[in-house]
Amino acid sequence: MAKACEPKPVKCFCGMLAGDVSLFDVAAGRLAEQYGEIDAESETFDFDFTDYYKEEMGPGLKKKFVSFRDLIDPIDLVEIKLATNDLESEIAGQAGGSVARPINLDPGYLTLSKLVLATAKDYSHRLYLGRGIYAEVTLRYQGGRFVDWPWTYPDYKTPEYQAFFKRLRGIYVAQCRPE
Repeated sequence: MAKACEPKPVKCFCGMLAGDVSLFDVAAGRLAEQYGEIDAESETFDFDFTDYYKEEMGPGLKKKFVSFRDLIDPIDLVEIKLATNDLESEIAGQAGGSVARPINLDPGYLTLSKLVLATAKDYSHRLYLGRGIYAEVTLRYQGGRFVDWPWTYPDYKTPEYQAFFKRLRGIYVAQCRPE
């Protein structure tokens, strides 16, 4: 019989989506205050994979990722997602701009074998974590690279995103080595 055991700490990151790229610095600064030093940033990517966010966020969206040096317990993803939802609302209240949602924050975590995203939306492939938050395994690490699933968002399938996550995995591997 298998024994229940505590999970290993995981590498937390956050995807940021906005039309105004100056909001990336605002959000990253606030996230660093809560979750510790940022140890990796992606380049800024064009986000032209869907019109899903256009009405709420406007045109010309960009995406960027940041990750945090301090590893977390995977169950912390629930509180992190709730906190990023609150931060989105706070930034929207301060922005006073022409869009209802100036920034979208999507936290997740990375392990040696997978990339997990948090969401408040249920679907067939998502598991309930608690407090209205679900998680999905968006990518799996197999054969030295990230591999997508049928439900993986199109942007997460791109070589650019996957190169960033492979770099992030390398940072995580180094963090997991005993000293």
